[in-house]
Amino acid sequence: MEPVRLAVFASGHGSNLQALLDEPRRNPDWPARVVAVVSDKPGALAATRAEKAGVPVFAKSPRTYPDKPAFERDVLRFLHEHGVQWIALAGYMRLVGDVLLTAYPNRILNIHPSLLPHFPGRHAVQDALAAGAKETGVTVHLVDDGIDTGPILLQARVAIPDGITEEDLLARIHKVEHKLYPLAVSLAVAGWLREE
Repeated sequence: MEPVRLAVFASGHGSNLQALLDEPRRNPDWPARVVAVVSDKPGALAATRAEKAGVPVFAKSPRTYPDKPAFERDVLRFLHEHGVQWIALAGYMRLVGDVLLTAYPNRILNIHPSLLPHFPGRHAVQDALAAGAKETGVTVHLVDDGIDTGPILLQARVAIPDGITEEDLLARIHKVEHKLYPLAVSLAVAGWLREE
């Protein structure tokens, strides 16, 4: 069976993108391949990682479009050009809108640095530290029209030692993310393949 054609959306450094790019080398039976990368930040390191891997990149600022649907329609054309079947958000700092949600129903994944439903949103690590939490974690969930509200697929716990810095906690979380996300993608697309 052919691997599922996966697009990764990223706004920043792209360390989770790199984990997904590297996974087929570690695990040749992994049932997905990254065939396209989308970034809303043209200068993002994620776009550079994709280019180095020979993966086609769509990197445009949404501010250059009249509205969000126009931006997403352009993204959707790019995804269709590359036969994308699933989307994995990996540090993509925008809410996905109706255009993409309609085109990829229950086929958009997101990875979030907390144990949802605790600490949703873009400041999850800061919020966990500010709340004095003793643990946080990583969640992979399906994307819906809310903020980190879609059905949860996998979670992993990360302890928060006393006095840890935000930078060190992020590093701990990233280590877990880089293992959990390829596993979650594998489970999600395998289930979808069985239903096809």
